[in-house]
Amino acid sequence: MVEKPALSIPAFLPVEERHHYTADFPFRVCQDFWFSDGNVILSAGPFAFKVHRGQLERHAEIFQTMLSMPQPDNADSTIHLCDSPTDVYHLLRALYDGLYFRQPFVQDFPFLSSVLRLSCKYFICIPRRQCLERLQSYFPTTLADWDRRERMSLGPDGHYDPRREIPSPIHVINLARELNVGSVLPAAFYDLARYGTSKTASGTEPLPRLDTTPVRLSHDDLVLTFRGRETLQRSVARFLDAQVKNRAPAAGCTGGQACRDAFYFIALNTLRAVSGIAAGRDGDPLFTLGQMIDMLHHTEWVDGQYLRGLPMCRRCRQAFIPAVHAGRQEIWDQVPAWFGLESYDVLKARDEELNERDMYP
Repeated sequence: MVEKPALSIPAFLPVEERHHYTADFPFRVCQDFWFSDGNVILSAGPFAFKVHRGQLERHAEIFQTMLSMPQPDNADSTIHLCDSPTDVYHLLRALYDGLYFRQPFVQDFPFLSSVLRLSCKYFICIPRRQCLERLQSYFPTTLADWDRRERMSLGPDGHYDPRREIPSPIHVINLARELNVGSVLPAAFYDLARYGTSKTASGTEPLPRLDTTPVRLSHDDLVLTFRGRETLQRSVARFLDAQVKNRAPAAGCTGGQACRDAFYFIALNTLRAVSGIAAGRDGDPLFTLGQMIDMLHHTEWVDGQYLRGLPMCRRCRQAFIPAVHAGRQEIWDQVPAWFGLESYDVLKARDEELNERDMYP
């Protein structure tokens, strides 16, 4: 069944208006993919693309089946696709020109979404793997890769602005649910849970921006986000109770009361979310725990007093820093369960297995 024609022509799609429409060819021609020597016509909605049979069959066996159907004499083979013309256009870009991603990623996300959507549907393995690897680089399964992504989201002035580079996690969650790509979901849910609840519920702008209707999560995913957000916030309090408040000095401590005062200072400023509020990241427990280590190394601290670093002895620092790293890893490891998902290993293995099965049936 052919899609209902769009009300407007996507801005990216160069078309040729055919004023001599006939009942046999009621389409707008896409100039970028209308080759004079093409022998296959793809139609999607009100658009048509004339491409090469060999190019399609080389990348996906499913097109061999479609093209094996008898066609009228002296006529180009025609395939009517029930897909968005936007998706078809971007898939053809990938098949003919290669899959090249630009920076920032947020600008290329519509391209990636289209290619991933149709490469999953038509079992086109190499573009699907490339798209998935690109997506996983921004929504990873390891804490080390998450920290790398977070550093990349800092501007030259140190301002944290992930949306300058990375698309809204709402788009990523919806795409992952649609295509059953589970490995990117834990990081995407964690990313989204750092926002306020009203902002999360109101959604984000559509991609591509053809209208002004906000894109929102499903009701079930919205509930998962809010529940996970509550658990994330409690994780900081649990760590403070277990590792910071009333923490005894390390064996061989040379600081005594000064070390106790330093731990009190860390607990107080963490509860007040001083660093998180200043950076706009008070809802980010991984960042919050990382700031505990940063407090140890501040050359000065202005908060009603002047300090040159926290007066904590070397032994207490050596015991505390690994505890913070372990606490951050524990939070990261529990993120999938907090959002109702399977473990990272299971999700990633399933995505990889799907691609391998399609590549080597």
